[in-house]
This record gives sequence, C-alpha cells and structure tokens, in this order.
Amino acid sequence: MRYEHVLQAVFGSPWAIKPEMYALICEIVRDRAMGDRLTAEEITQRIGAARVRSGAARNGSIAVLPLHGVLAPRMNMAHAISGGTSLEVFGAMFRQAMADPQIAAVVLDVDSPGGSVFGVPELWDDIFQARGVKPVVAVSNPMAASAAYWLATAAEEIVASPSAELGSVGVIAAHEDISSSQAKQGITTTLVMAGRRKALGNQYEPLTDEARADIQGKVDAYYAMFVDAVARGRGVRPADVRSGYGEGGTVLAQEALKLGMVDTVATLQQTIDRLSGTSSARRRGAVAMEAELSARRRRLLLS
Repeated sequence: MRYEHVLQAVFGSPWAIKPEMYALICEIVRDRAMGDRLTAEEITQRIGAARVRSGAARNGSIAVLPLHGVLAPRMNMAHAISGGTSLEVFGAMFRQAMADPQIAAVVLDVDSPGGSVFGVPELWDDIFQARGVKPVVAVSNPMAASAAYWLATAAEEIVASPSAELGSVGVIAAHEDISSSQAKQGITTTLVMAGRRKALGNQYEPLTDEARADIQGKVDAYYAMFVDAVARGRGVRPADVRSGYGEGGTVLAQEALKLGMVDTVATLQQTIDRLSGTSSARRRGAVAMEAELSARRRRLLLS
C-alpha cells in the first residue's frame, strides 16, 4: 500500500462535501494507492471539476476570487484530486483584495462540491470579520455545496445563479477495512504502537464500536460548527438550519431563495455589473461632495 498519508486524509477524516463526490475521491485515491494511475484527463472525466481555473481577476474596481473544485488546505492531494482550491491561497487572495484601496467590492465566484473541513472555520471567520469594510458577495456559479456553502455564508450577501445548486449542510467520513482483501493476498499487517487509541479506526481491521464512536464524535462536532456558522452568517437559529436548508441535501436556486439560504437570484455578471454601478455611484457621490466642500471653503475665504 502506498500513499498512506493520502489514505489517512481521505478515510476516517471528516469532509464537508457532496456524498457522491466524496465517493469518487475515495475510489480514485484507493485505486491510486493500489497502483492504478489515472491520467489528468481521466481524473477530469471522473470528477468533472478539473477545468482550467484562473486566479483572482479584476473587473473594474471589483475583485472576483474563484472558489472552485474540491477545497482542501494546501491541496496536498493534488496528485489525486484535480482542479481544486487551496484554502491558504484563497485566504491570501481575499486578504489582499480587502487591503487594496483600488478594490471597491469583492465577489466570491463559487463553483465547488465542498471538501475537507480543515481550514474552513478559519477562512470563514476571515471573510465574516471583513463585513462592513467593503461589500463581499458570494455567487453560487453554479454550485455552492457543503464546505463551499459554509464559506459563502460568511459573505454579506449570497447570490444564486439561475441554475445554481446549493446546500449539502452536513459532514461525512468513511472507514475502509482492507483486512479481507489482504487475507486473500496472504498478507497480514501487524501494528506496533504506543498509546491505547493510537491506531483507533485503522484500515487493517473491522471498525470497532469505540472507533465508530470516535469518528462519529468528530463528524458531529464539525457538523455543529458548520450549522452554527451558517446560522450566524444568515442571521437565523441553528435549529432553522438543521431542520431546513435542504436537511443535508442540495436545493436549486428558487428553493434556496424561498428557504432563506440566498438573498437573490442573478448571474455572476449581473452581480458584478450591479456592484460596479454601486461603486461608481459611490465614487461620483464622493467627488460631488468633495467639490461642494471645496466650493464652500472658497466662499469662506472670499467672505
């Protein structure tokens, strides 16, 4: 077995991602660990999220930041998962855009099935704390699922494109028991360890009740963090998120609007145009106010 660190990151760790995408990632990583090597094109065909991604873009005074593909810290699994976004890189782009005086507003261009939970609460807090500094709008273009929706709720406003799919508020983890497969190959793995819980939930034996409870506890804890963040970001009660908001599934744009998961339905370009008009109006207002103040100062000097 190769890629042990990748297997540990995928199996047993909590993910905030659409279940079908998680199943695909598990399959690809499992096959890769067993020696099968898919080409980048084959991974693209199977995951469907590996189209060419660009970095931050400027549209006048609007910064458009892509939050695309599978989300993970540092994307250490880039050799197995294609087309994703590093949360650290995205966070740096976001902070740079917020600090740039030439940027009037920031748009998060979201097209993601979600990803690892690691790093999401920290990035969510960075985005949430930026409220009031300058407009930050998340656009589901077209998918904002699980960890991607989690991050979108930190923005001041969420826009759903007409064909958008949003939600999947939930956390998932898998355990893979390879002991039967090894037995058929005449292989026995013996773990030598210190610390009673060190190998809890390992892949070389069936999942024990204690290991299941340990994984479930982590899943529940991250789910609570997810729900509380969505509730805070959307200004609702956690109970409203748990009992509504798709109840772990995704919903389409109009249903999301009805449930209060988004603020409006519009395309990415319509959102950029609206924000550009608003920022232009602000600039015109500031120029007019400065001109009026200058005129007043001149009148005072002449009087």
